[in-house]
Order: sequence, then C-alpha cells, then structure tokens
Amino acid sequence: MGKKKVLSEGELKELVSPGPGQQVGFVTQLLGFDRVRVKCADGYERLCRIRGKMKRRVWVRLGDAVLVEPWDFQFKERGDIRWRYTKSQVHTLRERGHLPA
Repeated sequence: MGKKKVLSEGELKELVSPGPGQQVGFVTQLLGFDRVRVKCADGYERLCRIRGKMKRRVWVRLGDAVLVEPWDFQFKERGDIRWRYTKSQVHTLRERGHLPA
C-alpha cells in the first residue's frame, strides 16, 4: 500500500475557503510549542494550536493569514489552525469578502 502522499500548499491549485463556523485571521504572537495567538476577522483574539499534521509540514510565522476553527466549548477564546494562506490567496480572500480591506 505505501505511505499516503501529503500535498504541500504549493502543490494545491484551489483556494481553501472558510466553511461554516470557521474564521480567517492573522497571527499576532508566537507562543511556543504549537500555540499561537490569532486576531480573527470576527473581532475575537484566540489562542490557537497548530494541529499535528500541519505542524510537521508548514511553518507558521508572525503576520501569516490562517484559517481558524473555533472550539465548541470555548468559542471566543480558543481554536485550531486548519490552513495557512499564501500572499496571493490572501488577496483573493479580500476580493471575495472573507477579510476586511
């Protein structure tokens, strides 16, 4: 069977847009381990963790745009980072209205 190939964001042509319950935000502070502070488009600043699959293949830096999925029981305070957007993808998100101009 072999190993499943993990695609990097450079190999994907489509844009991952926010689904229901997901927010787009910008990284404001790197806290270490796998935690970052993110200012989301809905106005909340959340403490987010980078999930393990993403942690091994994507570097999240200060100022990066990320896709955040808030937790069910701490909606305003915490969430998981699901995706990191490139600069061209951020421009497309602004045109579509997912990010404020």
